[in-house]
Amino acid sequence: MAEPQGSHRYRYRRGARSCGSRDQPDPASPQLDWRQVLVLGLDGAGKSSVLHYICSQTARERIAPTRGFNSAQLFVEGLEMDLLEVGGSQNLRAYWPHYLSQADVLVFVVDSVDRSRLLTARQELHALLAAEPRLPLVVLANKQDKSDALSAAELREELDLHTLSGQRELFLLPTSATWASLSTATSVLRVKSLLVTLLSQP
Repeated sequence: MAEPQGSHRYRYRRGARSCGSRDQPDPASPQLDWRQVLVLGLDGAGKSSVLHYICSQTARERIAPTRGFNSAQLFVEGLEMDLLEVGGSQNLRAYWPHYLSQADVLVFVVDSVDRSRLLTARQELHALLAAEPRLPLVVLANKQDKSDALSAAELREELDLHTLSGQRELFLLPTSATWASLSTATSVLRVKSLLVTLLSQP
C-alpha cells in the first residue's frame, strides 16, 4: 500500500496475527515515541471502518467483520501510534482486559443506531474502565450519518458517561466513516487530531 505524501505515514493490516508486528520507520528518521491506542466496541459498531479512515483518510463501502485483531501504525509528529483493534463479538470480549495495560488511550466505538445493544455496550465499557481507572477515554458516537442515530448527548446519558466526570480524561465525539462525511463536522479525522494531542502529552 502506498504511503500518503507528507509527514503522515501509516501501515494497515488485517488478521488475527497482525498485533504481533509493527513496521519500523526509516533508519534516517529520528527516534519516535511509541504509543498504543486500543480500539474496542461491540461487533458492528464500525471499529474497522474508523481505523481505516484514520489511517488512510479514505472510506470503504464495506469492511468484513473483525474475527481477531486489526493493527495499524501511524507515524505522525514524532509519534509511532500503534492502533490495535480487537474484535467485538461476544467470544472476543473476554480478551479485551488483557490489552488494557499496554494502552495509552482507549477508544470505544458505539453504534449510535443500535439501541437494542446500548445496555451491553455500557456494561462492557464500564467493566473496562473499572479495570483501568486512569486510562484516557475517547468514545465515538459512530454512524451519525444515519437519520435514526442517537445524538452524542443522548449517548452520554445512555452510557452513563456523566458518572465519570473528573475521574479521567474523557472525550465524546460524533463520527461517521463514510465518503459523505469526509468534509463534515462528523469526520473521523477529528479523532486522529485528538489522539495525537493526547499521546503527545508528557
